[in-house]
Amino acid sequence: MNTLYAAIRAGFEGLANWGLLPSALHFQFVGNAVIAALVIGPLLGMLGTMVVVKRMAFFSQAIGNAALTGVSIGVLLGESNSSPYVSTFAFCIIFGLVLRYTQQRTSLSSDVLIGVFLSISLAIGASLLLFVSARMNTHVLENILFGSILTVSPLDLNILLAVAAICFVVGGVFYNRMLLSSFSPSLAEARGVPVRLIEYTFVLLITLVTVACVKIVGAVLVEALLVIPAAAARNVSRSIREFVFYSVGFATVACLLGIIVPMQYNVPVPSGGAIILVAASFFAITALLRNLLPAFRVAT
Repeated sequence: MNTLYAAIRAGFEGLANWGLLPSALHFQFVGNAVIAALVIGPLLGMLGTMVVVKRMAFFSQAIGNAALTGVSIGVLLGESNSSPYVSTFAFCIIFGLVLRYTQQRTSLSSDVLIGVFLSISLAIGASLLLFVSARMNTHVLENILFGSILTVSPLDLNILLAVAAICFVVGGVFYNRMLLSSFSPSLAEARGVPVRLIEYTFVLLITLVTVACVKIVGAVLVEALLVIPAAAARNVSRSIREFVFYSVGFATVACLLGIIVPMQYNVPVPSGGAIILVAASFFAITALLRNLLPAFRVAT
């Protein structure tokens, strides 16, 4: 796999030497970042459409913040502070499944329940950070919170690709049923769709993607990259096909520009923040188009 990454990076460097790509791609770490962007862009764009349709933006934010607690637990148990994936995946999966289970068995509204779980998770994480802060560099903590796609390692890429493969396979099989259960659960049940199983499957996918992207976009910002491109796509799409296509496109371009532009023009903006700012500009433009052009006012 590392040989494949090296070949892709060599291709980027060759095109940069010919002036066909930005000169920043001469650097190996920028090549790694671009590979990661080409994976997470389509992945987050596709899942983001479901997050917007199912109104689960706050849920994905809770998972992102729970990752901070998972990292703290991992460091406390002796995992590497730069890649504590075992504890982070384990804690976030348990957190997401318990939260979804509780949602289905309580009369509290979803936003209230998610707020309760989020507060508990952050309290645990903040408390544990007091014990592990001596073992963690401040920059490592900043990368976890706000992301640093420029420090992506081959291990991060391998995990990201594995998660992406799982999501694309499961999404390809269940995507239409997920959409149907989102728009009309009763109709989905009438057609024999296992709605509850689909819900838990989607929770697992969101959790896996969120944890895999934390180091790249940051625990604070990963939810924004799930929601903003899909929201921008919703402004101008007039069909489900356009909705998914635009969302994937916006997310991918935002990731690429958020990496390349600050490097190329020496803009002192963290990569995670730059990615979200580009995505936000897409949302602003599409919102303006929707208000100014009648053709987009009937968008889905």
